[in-house]
Amino acid sequence: MNLQYISDSTGKTTGVFIPIGEWNMLKKKYIDIEEEAISVPAWQEEEVKRRFLHYEKTHEALDVDSALDAIEKEL
Repeated sequence: MNLQYISDSTGKTTGVFIPIGEWNMLKKKYIDIEEEAISVPAWQEEEVKRRFLHYEKTHEALDVDSALDAIEKEL
C-alpha cells in the first residue's frame, strides 16, 4: 500500500493519504469501512451507565485478575 503521511509544522503526523485506487480496493474488501460510528445496543449503554453509577456510589471495583476469574467461572 502506498500511503503518504501528512505532518504538521512540528513534524507530528496528523493524517494519512490513501490513493483512491487503494481506497476503492479497501472499500470492496471491508464493506463497512466508511461507517463513521459503530452503533451500540441500548441495553449495553444502559448497563454501562448502571455500572458507572454503582461505582460512583460505592467506589467498588474488581481488579483485572478478579474480573477475569469471575468471567471464566461463568463460562
